[in-house]
Amino acid sequence: MTDSTDLGAEDRKIVTLARSARARNGVPEGAAVRDETGRTYVAGTVQLESLRLSALRTAVAMAVASGATSLEAAAVVSEAETPSEEDRAAVRDLGGADTPVLLAGPDGVLRLRVTAG
Repeated sequence: MTDSTDLGAEDRKIVTLARSARARNGVPEGAAVRDETGRTYVAGTVQLESLRLSALRTAVAMAVASGATSLEAAAVVSEAETPSEEDRAAVRDLGGADTPVLLAGPDGVLRLRVTAG
């Protein structure tokens, strides 16, 4: 387990934003991504009858819809032990294989740092 203080300020920020989205919306996951200009996009899990998206895929979609052309980093706050392959693929599609994906528990403590690749 890695302490979130091991993260740089910008990565701590997206973990905090993801954690806040999860808590505020009462959803299983919260996520945040940072684009090439430093803008952040925050989302929670989408669970509609006709549409189901993880928080991270929703955040990536929001970045794309807002004109982002790349990602610097992504964070998800979840009970999961690892980011899903689908989530990593969405980050990889926009940010590339080397884009860091941070996974933190609901307490905000970093559990895992992987790349999208």
